[in-house]
This record gives sequence, C-alpha cells and structure tokens, in this order.
Amino acid sequence: MRFTELSSAEAIASLIQRIGFLPFFMNEIEGFSIEENCPPELWFSDTLEGPWEWKGPIIRMGNCVYGKFFRGRAGYLSLEWFPDFANYRRDGYDFDARFDDELASFKDKTVYDTIAENASLLSKDLKKLCNYCKGGNKGFDTVITRLQMQTYVTIADFEYMKDKADKPYGWGVARYSTPEEIYGHQMIADAYKRTPKESRERILTHLLKILPDATEAQISKIIG
Repeated sequence: MRFTELSSAEAIASLIQRIGFLPFFMNEIEGFSIEENCPPELWFSDTLEGPWEWKGPIIRMGNCVYGKFFRGRAGYLSLEWFPDFANYRRDGYDFDARFDDELASFKDKTVYDTIAENASLLSKDLKKLCNYCKGGNKGFDTVITRLQMQTYVTIADFEYMKDKADKPYGWGVARYSTPEEIYGHQMIADAYKRTPKESRERILTHLLKILPDATEAQISKIIG
C-alpha cells in the first residue's frame, strides 16, 4: 500500500495522527514506512530539509512518540496508541519491577536510572555518565535500543552541534528521556486497566484495518 507523499514534517505528523503507527524504514509490509513515501531527493540534500531533519520538529509538535520501536528500528507512534503499545511491550512491569524479577540487566538499570534521575540527557552525556567510553563499558547501542523497544526510554528531541558562527552542523544528537517524564505518568497508566494481551489485540485489530493488504503474521513481526 502507499500513503500520500510525505514531503514535509507536517505531512508526516498528520499521517501519524491518522494511522497511529509509522515506521521510519522499509519493513515486512510494503509501503508502510516514511522511507517508501518520502521523495528520494529529500533524504540527503545539501539544500533541502528532509525526514532526518524533521525528526526533532515532529517530536516537538507534542502529538507523537519517537524511538526504536519496530524490531530495533526507529518509528513514530501517536499519543493515542502509545499507552497500549507500552502496556503490551512492558508486559505489566514498570522498570524497577522488571529488574527485581531479574528480567533486566544491571547495564540496563544503570542507563535507565541515569536517564530518569536527570530527566533527559544527550546521548554523548549519557555515555559519559555510564562509562561507555574508551576502556569502559561496551554495548551502549544494544542497551539503549532494548530500553526503547520495551518503551521505558524514548527520544525527546534531536539537537545539533554548532560551529563558531552558531550554525548547526552534522547529524542531530539524540536526547533521551522516559515517556513518563515527557508525557506524564497518567498517560501510560490509562492503559493499565487492560491486560498486556488485550492491548496487543487492540493494536493488531487496528493495524489490520489500516493495512488491509498485510497479513496478521506481517503485522505481528512489526509489533512483536
């Protein structure tokens, strides 16, 4: 399937609100990604902004959540659907309970606690605080991806380094936070009235409606 051409941050944000879930990259379901619906000339242009540059502005619109949610790859969820998604992915656990039941590693806890204690952190600062540097801990990308997949951590924004003329350059640096810090505890708690299984069924039923050409098996790979 194909959606309307995504040629602006506003167009992407509008589609997220309409369908609830939007992977950034190609996946098992043909057409179900920003990559397949955004004009190719906007991806790596020296003069035009494109989907890479739009990530921060879309997050700052305040209507969606961004992170590595889809098989370890990035994408957006609307605020309407994120609570059920988190309820399902967390499987009834807040992070401390997951750690207490030995379902999360000490590395995961260190990174999660460091983010939670600081409200938000740029990835470079988070790495320093958790000793992910030369001669220190290994596997930061694995840990931060797992925490996003479990919905305990999301990306609050992307920030750019600036040159001497105060002009931004390079790739945006991710600022990590918790969804509770950004959107409030009640947003997540609203979905806890359902079981994780019930939340998954709601998501599956919804995606089968908006993706009529996709199979249940394909959608299950996306949502886990």
